[in-house]
Parts: sequence; C-alpha cells; structure tokens
Amino acid sequence: MDGHGEPPRATAPSASPAGAGSTGTGPTGAGPTGGGGIGSGAAAAILRTVLDHGPVARTAIGRATGLSPAAVSRQTAGLISLGLLRELPASSLSPRAGRPHVPLDVDTRRHLACGVHIAVPFVTFSVVDLRGQVVAREQRPREGDATAVLRMIIQHLSGFLARHAGGSRVLGLGVVTGGRVDPELGLVVEHEPLDWRDVPVRDVLAAATGLPVHVDGHARALAQAEILFGDPRARRSLLHLFVGNVADAAFATDGSVHIGPNSAAGGIAHLRLADSNAPCRCGRSGCVQATLSESTLLRHAADEGIISRPDLQDLLSAALGGDRRAVALFRDRLRVVGRLIALLVDMMDPEVVVLTEAATLFLPALRGDLFAEISAHSRVCAEPERMVLPSSFGPDVLAVAAGATVLDAVHRSPHSLPADLALPRPAPAVGAASTRRPATPLARRRN
Repeated sequence: MDGHGEPPRATAPSASPAGAGSTGTGPTGAGPTGGGGIGSGAAAAILRTVLDHGPVARTAIGRATGLSPAAVSRQTAGLISLGLLRELPASSLSPRAGRPHVPLDVDTRRHLACGVHIAVPFVTFSVVDLRGQVVAREQRPREGDATAVLRMIIQHLSGFLARHAGGSRVLGLGVVTGGRVDPELGLVVEHEPLDWRDVPVRDVLAAATGLPVHVDGHARALAQAEILFGDPRARRSLLHLFVGNVADAAFATDGSVHIGPNSAAGGIAHLRLADSNAPCRCGRSGCVQATLSESTLLRHAADEGIISRPDLQDLLSAALGGDRRAVALFRDRLRVVGRLIALLVDMMDPEVVVLTEAATLFLPALRGDLFAEISAHSRVCAEPERMVLPSSFGPDVLAVAAGATVLDAVHRSPHSLPADLALPRPAPAVGAASTRRPATPLARRRN
C-alpha cells in the first residue's frame, strides 16, 4: 500500500452478486465455517479490501475490486450505516494534489464478537473487534462434565460482557473446542480428553443467552482467523496444525475451510507415527495425540522432576529460565511435529502452514529444529522457514479462535447482521447437556 491508500489489485477478492454464498442457518446458529470462499458479494469485497488496506479511499477501493464508483458509493454507505465501516478525516491519508479523499476504515468501535474457548484445564472468555484484536479476555477453570461447563459459561457470560462490551453491539457468541465438532448442528461430537459425546452446545447456549451462537473446532476456527487476518497466502491454500491437549488440523483452499460430510476433516489424532510407541486410549500405540499432547509432555516433565505439577506454564517458565531438560522436551516434541508436518505437506501441498504450538509461540529459538525435520523428511517443502509460520495471534490465540467464528460470518455476508442484539439474558438453569444428536439432519449429510 502506498502513501495514498491505494491497495494492490492482486490481494483483493473478486466481486460477485450481492448476497451470494451466504451460509447462515437461522437466528440462533451459523452454517459451516468457510462456506462461500473468502467473501461473497460487493459488500464483502469492499469490507475485505478495507480490512486489508484501510484507511483507504473510495477510489482505491474501486480499483481494487473492479466496482464502479456508483457501486462503491452505494455499498460503502450501506456498510457505514451498519457500523462496519467509518469515515476518517481526510488527513488520515498522505497529502496529494487535487480534491482530498475521505478515507474509510473498519469500524472497531460499534461491534464486538464474543468468544468462548473450551480447553482441558480452563475456559477462555474473550471479546474481539472486527479486526480480530482482543479487547478483553478472562479465564475460568474447566471443572465437571459438559452440563457443569455449559452452566458455568452461561453464568459467567452476562457479567463478562457487562464488564467489557460497554455500549458496543455484540454480534454473536463463538464457541470452539478441540476434537470432532459439527458446526452445522452446533454439536461437540467427540472430545476424547473431556469425554464429551454429542453435546448440543449451540442449542443450550443460544436458548440461554439469546445470542446467535457459532460452534466449531478450534483448528478450523484458527484457520479461518488466519484467512481473515493472517498471511495473505493463506487465502489461496492453508494447512493449520494445532498441538495442545488435543492434536487437530484444518485445510483450506480459496478461502474455504474443508469440513467433510461427517465433520471429521482434519482429524489427525489417531494417525500412526512410525517412530512412536506411546500408548493411546484407542487401544493402539503411536497415535499423534497420544504422542504429542500436552498431557504426555507434562507427564514426562514430572517424571524427570522438572515440574512438581502438570502445568504447561510451569514447564514453559522452566524452559525460559534456562532449564536444559525442559528445553530438550520441547525440542524433541517439535522434531516429531516437524515430521508430521512433512507428511501432511507432501500429501496436501499447501501454500502456507500455520502451527499453533507452545514452543513455536514462546520458544522461537527452537523453530530451527522444526524446520530441519521438515527439510529432512518432506519431498516438496524446500523452504520451511518461509512456508511454515507460527500462529499470527501469539498469546491471544485461544481468545481469537472463538471470536473468529462470528467474525467470519460478518465478513462473508455483511448484510446478514441480525437486526436486534443485546446483552445475554440472565442465566437460567441448565438441563442435561449430553444428549444424542438429531438423526435426520446428520443422515442427510452423510454420503
């Protein structure tokens, strides 16, 4: 982008008829992540361009999108009225001869997305703006079964938004977690470490809060966040790998994250690693999740006397403090992750790989070990330093993941914003959450 706010054409999406590709499924839910490409319609194309290059003049938006001046004027007026764009003083752009241009930027003041990330040790609550910036976050311990966790979320959510959302409009609630998640039905199908099966997260939380609720797996949600806010190459093709208490992957092409007819795309937890004999709860050995999970890492650390309790922050603190044994554990895990990435890259050949993993984020000096393993085992990845990136969101990665499911829906279909949203209703009693999934909708999706 030059000093006049003129974005290069190559990074802007093409415009298509307004409203095409919308994936909404009604007032209390959302369609699958990634449907319809990076964004559909003139409004989405304009919002995407301003997200990439704002503050930017209307004339530059027209050149980037191929839209006529009249179409740009009409669409931007609509986006301003929705509170998605705002005009800035002409001085926001570099001085130039002639009539001053009034620049446009994404309005990060009026709308917020709320997110809840459900992990094994804790639940992260977050509020993010339309640029994916974290406004606030809080963590609570995750305790009890699915019913207890959903009850805690409902009870905490109202106060959390009252403290942090201020007078902003909350666009929706995104809920993400690991394992197998069906975004169309809003179900956590299977989360092995939590022992959750067919938990109707969307139905329970939508009924309790009155907010539109979007549910997805965190690997897919983070892949979509990278497409929205990360390296532009991710819009062409992206492999995202998440290694934490669970191991998940997501793959996207042309800005669309693949889900699969059974919501099982990216399920790498039980892929067999040839050089591992770690016992897995599935009855086999050498599975990816059993080998790479944080529970395995922390167990080894405790066995070696590096930490006194199974806490990742304690192990990271030891490594950052120079404990060679702690560093060696992270390095050994990264080497295995590197061999896994090499396998996945050779199979999928993505433009870019994003890895969300503790050592990659907090011990960047160890990335060389990761790259060396990828180079040694991949047939197609000649430059892992350029191809394989850490998450764009650093310590905020879990907070951004949940909010991304809401932001994705807004950026894809700006005119689909719900007409009236408020803070969540007071928390009611929560009934049993672990029920079987509806048979008919799922049966339609299987092939």
